[in-house]
Amino acid sequence: MGSSKDDSATDGDNSSGDLPDSNSGLFSEGEKVLAYHGPRIYEAKVQKAEFRKKEWRYFVHYLGWNKNWDEWVGMDRLMKHSEENVLKQQALDKKQGVDKNPKSGRSIQAKPKSSTEVKVDKDDTKSNGVTKGKKRKSESGVEKDNVSLEKIVKIQIPSTLKKQLVDDWEFIAQQDKLVKLPRSPNVDDLLTKYLEYRSKKDGMMTDSVGEILNGLRCYFDKALPVILLYKQERQQYHEAVADNVSPSSIYGAEHLLRLFVKLPELLAYVNIEEETLIRLQQKLLDFVKFLQKNQGTFFLSAYDSSRGSEGSSKGKDN
Repeated sequence: MGSSKDDSATDGDNSSGDLPDSNSGLFSEGEKVLAYHGPRIYEAKVQKAEFRKKEWRYFVHYLGWNKNWDEWVGMDRLMKHSEENVLKQQALDKKQGVDKNPKSGRSIQAKPKSSTEVKVDKDDTKSNGVTKGKKRKSESGVEKDNVSLEKIVKIQIPSTLKKQLVDDWEFIAQQDKLVKLPRSPNVDDLLTKYLEYRSKKDGMMTDSVGEILNGLRCYFDKALPVILLYKQERQQYHEAVADNVSPSSIYGAEHLLRLFVKLPELLAYVNIEEETLIRLQQKLLDFVKFLQKNQGTFFLSAYDSSRGSEGSSKGKDN
């Protein structure tokens, strides 16, 4: 999930000084295609095609989805909209147990909500980011399984961190402020600190905790540009995250907390045994409590009105 790190062009950006003949691109502007997004394949439309960094890049719109999901992708993410590839898409959906909407034929099992919907927590904190829409009951039983998984994957956000999320939204969406980057401690630092904390508490370093933290880092790096940013933050992201730089080394607790709001959705459809999922949930809850315990140190109390991405941040770790 998520776009590659060099997808930094914006709508008005044409970074190709000597664009080759458009006919040389495998896909053309306006063409209906099939696009990989995470483990799924979606119908999409090519909005733009540009030759950048010696390869073709395509700006695609996922049909039936909000334009907030539009993104730059490479050839490796796209397929021609052929009968053969549509069958491949259907086979993949069937393998993953995706339920179909009888009206549109589109999967009810959707991508996570747009990042701007984090603010929903202000009005509906009980859900903690679990998918809001209720699916219709089906006789197949597939849907019931998905609903039961959603009930299992719950990450209770403490009230003080819920307020942090609300303040986060108000700073950015209402006051037009941004988190000053790079953050210290960054996400990598926070994961390391938690590993040290668990090792000291347990008297040893467990492989399972390390694997979960590596998974969190991976989820964060992939999810940040796709579902964790408000539109006001996108330009800052393109300026701050250059090639071969991981978002986890630039961003901090403010954005990591947003991931925990989205994790129930992301994990609800992962093929994990129920018992393993419950243990994972317990470990994720422990990490959230660790963030809460160190809230005054890890989180900024005020954001910066400047849109620059350079400079050290306020509220550094002791």
